[in-house]
Amino acid sequence: MATAEAWDEAVRVLDGAERVTLVCHVNPDPDAMGSMLALAVFLAHRGAAVTAASPNPPSDLPRWVEALPGREHLVAPGDLPKQPAVLVTLDAAGIDRLDGLSHLVERAGAVICIDHHRTNPGFGTINIVEPEASATAELVFRLIERMSGDLTPEVAACLYAGMVTDTGRFQFENTSPEVLRIAARLREEAFDHARLAQALYADGSVPYLRLLGRLLQRVTLVPEANLVWAYVLRADLEEGGVAIHETDELIDVVRTAREADVAAVLKEQVGGGFKVSLRSRGDTDVAAITERFGGGGHRLAAGYTSKVSLEESVAALVDVLVAVNPTTAAP
Repeated sequence: MATAEAWDEAVRVLDGAERVTLVCHVNPDPDAMGSMLALAVFLAHRGAAVTAASPNPPSDLPRWVEALPGREHLVAPGDLPKQPAVLVTLDAAGIDRLDGLSHLVERAGAVICIDHHRTNPGFGTINIVEPEASATAELVFRLIERMSGDLTPEVAACLYAGMVTDTGRFQFENTSPEVLRIAARLREEAFDHARLAQALYADGSVPYLRLLGRLLQRVTLVPEANLVWAYVLRADLEEGGVAIHETDELIDVVRTAREADVAAVLKEQVGGGFKVSLRSRGDTDVAAITERFGGGGHRLAAGYTSKVSLEESVAALVDVLVAVNPTTAAP
């Protein structure tokens, strides 16, 4: 839990900053991008010169980014200030998650780390890290409140995108009464809620649907590990013309299988190895599982990168799941 002193210091630094650089984690999700753009719009409205970027070039960002206000503050990673006076990191659980932008942490004058991952070590000079928060967007909302700032439709839309996705459309266990109160406050602003929801949840392509069909044919149940898993190869993406960021929602389809508590989707990476996304239906702390492989995340949603083959990756995951709870069997 962030201290009152940390909150106060973050407010003081941002109130007095003439220039602010904002960065989020590589391959940003709506919480990372929404939090970053919301804070960018808010600070710019107060007169600060703002630049924002993810480690991914703007041309490689998902289509749903086009539905978020504040895109005018996005720049290419290489166009960020080399030695920012004030750097704000959003939704990055560790410096490594900033990928090609990680060097900015050492070069910045002040680093405000805003995040809700429990594995975050607190790498900022000021750390607003609260694992109990539903989303980083929730923390940005609270920061804006502390700065006595008025919400605008643009800021509200960005924050809502982060909160609605990181709570699984308000279905996950992190959907507290306070989360719903914040969401209701955001919805009081006049942004196009239906258009935003469509961009986030109903904007797939026909090639994506075909890829989904291929993935579902590969679904495999491992009862002794209480695991259901599937995989995507680079060849699948290349043959179908599907961008890697379009595959982020595949895990949410696999996780619907009631026969296992843990779901995994393994996606082959350009440089080799597999990105492994894990989800739990409630009984398994998948963040603890991913930490064994150098990853991290939340109790019910986490991930890591495996440098070995598909078969070896699955075998290692199965071994850990069985070791964690050898008596567990699929329902």
